[in-house]
Amino acid sequence: MTQKTDHILEARNIKKYFPIKGGIMKRTVGHIKAVDDLSLSIVKGETLGIVGESGSGKSTLGRVILRLLEPTDGRIYFENEDISKLKNRQLRPLRRDMQIVFQDPYASLNPKMNVQELIEEPLLVQTSIKKRIREEKAISLLEKVGLRADDRLKYPHEFSGGQRQRISIARALSLNPKFVVCDEPVSSLDVSIQAQVLNLMADLQEELNLTYLFIAHDLSVVKHISDRLAVMYLGRLAEIAPKKNLYENPLHPYTQALLSSVPSTDVLNRRQKIILKGDLPSPANPPSGCGFRTRCPKAHDRCAVERPELMDAGEGHMVACHLYA
Repeated sequence: MTQKTDHILEARNIKKYFPIKGGIMKRTVGHIKAVDDLSLSIVKGETLGIVGESGSGKSTLGRVILRLLEPTDGRIYFENEDISKLKNRQLRPLRRDMQIVFQDPYASLNPKMNVQELIEEPLLVQTSIKKRIREEKAISLLEKVGLRADDRLKYPHEFSGGQRQRISIARALSLNPKFVVCDEPVSSLDVSIQAQVLNLMADLQEELNLTYLFIAHDLSVVKHISDRLAVMYLGRLAEIAPKKNLYENPLHPYTQALLSSVPSTDVLNRRQKIILKGDLPSPANPPSGCGFRTRCPKAHDRCAVERPELMDAGEGHMVACHLYA
């Protein structure tokens, strides 16, 4: 047990390495460092947005935090309880409080089950409430996410992408969770539908006092729902700050490049576009020192030999860059 805090979740020095097998004997010849010594905390009731390019380790981090993937190392605390080493039977009661909304609603919904069965499934697994109460709960949740009671008898293929994601949200909320990982929940939707789903999630958060870890690769998406933002690069945090601080004063060169790519209608204050050279390095063979140095326009000699750690830049703004040492 840790000292009591208002954090609903804390991740300390999390690592997730996937082994690379090679040779006839399939021996481990290396590791993909999807998450590499990362720490963060989330306050009850807030939304922490995590952004970064594909391959930066965002989704892996979300799954490790929920113990859907086993961490290679590190500690995870949920409501001050260390859940890092809990067995499946010990984790089962906690599953009610921690849920996930996946990126692809069609892939995450069983096409052989109707909507009512999909929403009731967590209740069947985790509770012993009667069938009538389960049906009422399913209807209530459907109406809460903007669908009709009659929709409960339909199947996933009968809905649009946005409607399917609403069903996924209803299913995630069926057990009245406290913490929800949103793994790029709007990236596969049209822009107009994205706004509707984001507004729905914000309304549900306020109504149900939810805490979100919101994963996205688009900074313009997380801007409207997040309280704080964390920028990931190659399995590590490059920067973390309150939303306003990060958008108005990005410190890390990687964050500056990401923000410069966000379309803007403000002609006078439009950021100068920063084009990063090269591709994201392989997490199986990351660069020495700072992982971003091979693409950074401001890299210098120290970046090649020493990995920067997160340092306090004031007002809750943290950055991992030698420029601010």
